[in-house]
Amino acid sequence: MKQKTARPDGELVYGINPLVELIQAKRRKLLAIYTTKPTPKSWDKIERLIAGKGIQISYVDRDVLTRMAGTPDHQGVVAWAQPFIYRKKPFDTERQKRIVLLDGIQDPRNVGAILRSIYCTGFDGVIIPVRGAAPVNATALKSSAGLAEHLEIYCPPSSQAAVQELEKAGYSIYLALFNGQSATSVSYQAPLCVVIGSEGAGISPALVKKGIPVTLPQINATVSYNASVAAGILLFLVATQQGAIKQ
Repeated sequence: MKQKTARPDGELVYGINPLVELIQAKRRKLLAIYTTKPTPKSWDKIERLIAGKGIQISYVDRDVLTRMAGTPDHQGVVAWAQPFIYRKKPFDTERQKRIVLLDGIQDPRNVGAILRSIYCTGFDGVIIPVRGAAPVNATALKSSAGLAEHLEIYCPPSSQAAVQELEKAGYSIYLALFNGQSATSVSYQAPLCVVIGSEGAGISPALVKKGIPVTLPQINATVSYNASVAAGILLFLVATQQGAIKQ
């Protein structure tokens, strides 16, 4: 007999770290948690954070969690939370000096991996256009190890609209492209925005003349880095040059 689970209003979150970071970020409310009995490894990390908060905990079979999450990669914990909170206004050059624009990244796992790198390299904000991009869903949150919960994420209608706002605000725009200047020799000028293109097509044709093209050196020009790997390397280069990461 299949166990039934009531679905609260909200968004799905799964995995130990995504839930830990959601609670620690204190931006949105955790509504209900589903886990197994015996409880999974590292459950104590969550248990300490929710003690005394009156959060509903339901114990179900692991296959129920897999059906809820749509994947077995839930680490024995699935939850419902209030919807992810996005920034409502464009970024400010005085307060957000280093930001990233994700142009057409459609794989939520890549989105999550890039968001993780953005957090680790100390960038101040992220632009994820509504059109043509994967949302910050449970898969993206899991891939970010929950670190997306701490980021300022702004969602304009399109990449073109985002670039228009960036140009008007005075951001220097750096485009991750082939045949650009070596990313290791560029002198990055803040306030700045690094644009990362999609997994297959790269940066949108409408944007390729809108900034300074930079290229990650590699041993073979016929292959390329994965989008999330390229983003991590490039953001590290920018962050270290800008002094955001202590060497």
